[in-house]
Formats: sequence, C-alpha cells, structure tokens
Amino acid sequence: MSVTYKKQFRKNPFKKDGSGKFYPQLVVWGKSATLNSIAVQMKDSSSLTLGDIQSVLTNFVKAMRGELFNGRSVNIDGFGVFSLSASTVGSVLKKECLPEKIRAVRINFRASSAIRPNLDAATTRAEDRIDFVDLETQLKRLNMQGSGEEGDDGKDDGGSGGGGVDENPLG
Repeated sequence: MSVTYKKQFRKNPFKKDGSGKFYPQLVVWGKSATLNSIAVQMKDSSSLTLGDIQSVLTNFVKAMRGELFNGRSVNIDGFGVFSLSASTVGSVLKKECLPEKIRAVRINFRASSAIRPNLDAATTRAEDRIDFVDLETQLKRLNMQGSGEEGDDGKDDGGSGGGGVDENPLG
C-alpha cells in the first residue's frame, strides 16, 4: 500500500519573521469509500450476495448509532472503540449545569492496535506495511509518462494535478 504525502510549509506562529518548517502532510486521493464500495470489496472475498452484505452493513450502522445514542460505547474487536463526547459551556452553579450547555456532540474513534498502521521497517507482512510516496515525485513521473520525455531536468513545470484529488495537493 502506498500513501501519498506533500511537503507543506507551516510558519512558526511565535516568530514574526515568517520562518517555519516543512512537514509531510498526507494527501487523500479521489472520492471517499462508500458503504456500497466496501460491500463490493467484501463480496469479492465472500460467498454472500452484494444485497446481503449491504443489508448487514446498513443494519450494523443503524444498531451502532442506537447504542451510541443510548450512552454506550461500541467496541468492535480488532477494529476499535466508538464513543460520544460533547463540547460544553461551563456553569458557575451546579443547578445551572443543564443540557442547554451542550453545544455539539461528536463521535470519537480509538483504533485497535490490530489495525493501527505500523511504520516499523521490520514488518514482514506486506498488508501491514505502508509505503509513503512524495506527491511531487509522483506528478513528475506522470508528466514524463504522458509526454514521453526521458529524465528530470529539475525544473518545476507545474504539470497536472493528477485529477480526482479531494484537496489541492500543491496548495
């Protein structure tokens, strides 16, 4: 598996001279996976029909939402734990601490160690390893393949953005 990153400059907010550092920032390509696209992938490695898988996933989401809205966390073995948290406004007096002080509710996810990406070079299973690929290098390679040019002259010709990028990877 390869994950693309871009080199993002971030100014140091404590320095007025505009200095900062470059940080690797992961790039999300294309559209998000959907319940249907995941179901199609699952069908390819299962004896179940696409409709059966879609039904199970839809019911799973509904049941999970119900558990969360009933104040429970949801622990999916080998995947992680989902729970609710709230952004609230504090009250000086206990009697003023009411539900109206809850401004937003979020669903949190804590990944299980079984699915966390492993950056250890000694990882032996290929599906557990993530390779990082520089966006600029990928774009240069695509431009060279598209134009039939050989080599890299070191100039940034501003080539194509590679289409299908959710965010502007060069901006």
